[in-house]
Amino acid sequence: METISAEAQYTLQFINQTQKSIFLTGKAGTGKTTLLREIIKTTHKNTVVVAPTGIAALNASGVTIHSLFQLPFGGFIPDNIAPHFSDAVKFETKNTLSRHFRMSGLKKAVIRNMELLIIDEVSMLRSDLLDAIDFTMQSVRKNKKAFGGVQVLFIGDLLQLPPVIRDEEWKVLKKYYRGKFFFHSHVIQNNPPLYIELSKIFRQTDDVFISILNNLRNNQITAQDLQNLNDYVKPDFDLKSNQGYITLTTHNAKADAINQQSLTDLKGNLVSYWPEIVGDFPDKIYPVEANLQLKIGAQVMFVKNDLAFNKQYFNGKMGIIESLSEAEILVHFPEEHKTITVEKYEWQNIRYTVNEMTKEIEEEVLGTFVHYPIKLAWAITVHKSQGLTFDKAAVDVSQVFLPGQAYVALSRLRTLNGLVLLSPLRMNGISNDEDVMEYAANKAAASDLKITLQQETNKFIRNFLKDVFDWSELAQEWRNHRFGYNEKSEVSEKSKHTAWAKKNTEVITELVEPSRKFVLQLDKLFESESIDMQFISERIHAAYDYFFLPMDNLVAEILWKLEEVKRVKKAKAYFEELLALEELQTKAVLRLMKAKLLIQTIAAGQEISKENLNSSAIKNYKTNKLESIQTEFKSQNVTLIENEYDVERYTSKKAAKKEPKKSTFLVTYELWQEKNSVTDIANIRKLTKQTIYNHLAKLIEIKAISVQEVLPEDKILALTKAFEGYTEASLNPLKEKYGDTFTWDDLKIFKASLATNV
Repeated sequence: METISAEAQYTLQFINQTQKSIFLTGKAGTGKTTLLREIIKTTHKNTVVVAPTGIAALNASGVTIHSLFQLPFGGFIPDNIAPHFSDAVKFETKNTLSRHFRMSGLKKAVIRNMELLIIDEVSMLRSDLLDAIDFTMQSVRKNKKAFGGVQVLFIGDLLQLPPVIRDEEWKVLKKYYRGKFFFHSHVIQNNPPLYIELSKIFRQTDDVFISILNNLRNNQITAQDLQNLNDYVKPDFDLKSNQGYITLTTHNAKADAINQQSLTDLKGNLVSYWPEIVGDFPDKIYPVEANLQLKIGAQVMFVKNDLAFNKQYFNGKMGIIESLSEAEILVHFPEEHKTITVEKYEWQNIRYTVNEMTKEIEEEVLGTFVHYPIKLAWAITVHKSQGLTFDKAAVDVSQVFLPGQAYVALSRLRTLNGLVLLSPLRMNGISNDEDVMEYAANKAAASDLKITLQQETNKFIRNFLKDVFDWSELAQEWRNHRFGYNEKSEVSEKSKHTAWAKKNTEVITELVEPSRKFVLQLDKLFESESIDMQFISERIHAAYDYFFLPMDNLVAEILWKLEEVKRVKKAKAYFEELLALEELQTKAVLRLMKAKLLIQTIAAGQEISKENLNSSAIKNYKTNKLESIQTEFKSQNVTLIENEYDVERYTSKKAAKKEPKKSTFLVTYELWQEKNSVTDIANIRKLTKQTIYNHLAKLIEIKAISVQEVLPEDKILALTKAFEGYTEASLNPLKEKYGDTFTWDDLKIFKASLATNV
């Protein structure tokens, strides 16, 4: 991160060095979203990001709570008794939720392998829903700790938009809950997270304005604050003659009416643009309107940050439509005397999967939505303005109906100079929820964070190492597997492998007692007044050398057995049983390897991070072992091999190639370097060919590739002649002149090559 506060740094450390759950909050403009991206980028833990709504999930690059945890819509009662309620409201209980469990194996695998759960926009999360999440995670992970032992990071500003609970639902829920916010849930009441507040404000620099916002936020607004704000009241402000102002209002209908009327009032032709949609991308999570209708002169706002290298716009930046054509939109920024060509943005609908080889949680792209990241911006609701920053706004809070709306609206602005109030603010209707104000008193003091971090870090290291070397549950799974064999059966395929199961169960069983003694030793070492990490490091390395070989051999044994069984007919159930056992055994070995890296990192005084707790040995462990075993198996069992591709009777289809978490242009660049065609790249990435051509244009512009790699020589010569003396910002006149001689992609690609010569 370019700029990071002390609180943000502590948050990163707590995530990577501890198991402590955290509530991360902060005033508008303190960088919560930026920190979220940094956490995802740097954490060594298997991480899943969820949010209460589809749009919030898209913005956080995650999935919705309901989709991941397969929760029904409706209330949740934290009880085992089946309730009887009217048809108007529906509630689930622990009993009904267990009974209705229809979670796929994929989602269960994700939850079982999860180490960090991030819940974004937690202000909108209901208390009963969080208890339902907790119950689900405990059930799937078979772990009675809060959230099944998973660390949870809650992110949000409780003084913004609250959860929504209908009156008829609350009549029932109030018997079980003191309030509707996430911190009213039973799981949080019993397991309070560490409360960290980001205090450094990056959006505002005006001390007077910051003071007003703080007082408004804390229900301490003064008469002087109101006077200062009401100095900006201009009820007759002419928005049409003052370009660059956006109206913030409380209701969708009002914002839509203002935008539609303003667009209608403009002269000129109406041009419609539609998204490029590939794969699965439901319309209920469209991040912008599918039918983007524009006219020259329309006031628009960018809804995303520019991901390109030159960062020409940001989320909330305003501009005016200067030029429109079939495949090109130009936006002018009057105050900067600058015009840019708007590039399309790619949104991904993802789901989480578990990599069979590394047991890491990965993202699988189900579909993409590619569209211009702009919307009409004469008006917007306060709700949709969350996370945005404006230089100039006309604020209409005359119909404030939720606590925090006035604060959200005003905090969108950088300075008071950009503020216009369309009606005076009054003391009534702008107060915040008292429960929220009371909960804010739990905020951790800066002086406490250092002490708590040290304590929790030691606890995390201790518990992680103990868990790694505790194989009692794994041994029990082996015993359960062993007891499933019927030694007397002569027809069962499984019974033929009884001796194998008995031999390997004895191996893991013999490791349990020395591992138990080692765990007790670790406990004593960590209980001493001065913890000697150097000595602990030596003991971990010794234990690793003792345990790794037999544990590694057990992985090899199962993989070899799987090679055998997958070639046998009518053994699917047995194959799947072995597969489940292999997953547990491989995971135990990978954690053992990670423990060795962890203690090396600590002993060297290095930071506990993704970079230091990852290695090629861990990443490629199962792949290398599988390849080795398959090669050896085939050489020893030539007669069993049916053809050059071999038999894979029960194995699941190969997962799609994992897409690197990099800039979208760089992902395309890597695939291009591998000599994939534009069509191939589009198919791999679930994007259209047009989008890939846009990526190639960007890559040409930064000189990563040359125009000669994309266009044939004769086309380059023809384009060179066409562009001679051409100085227009828009390509539309050229397109109109040459028609089908050149495609829009041709023109954009060649124009990008000219930019390299500037």
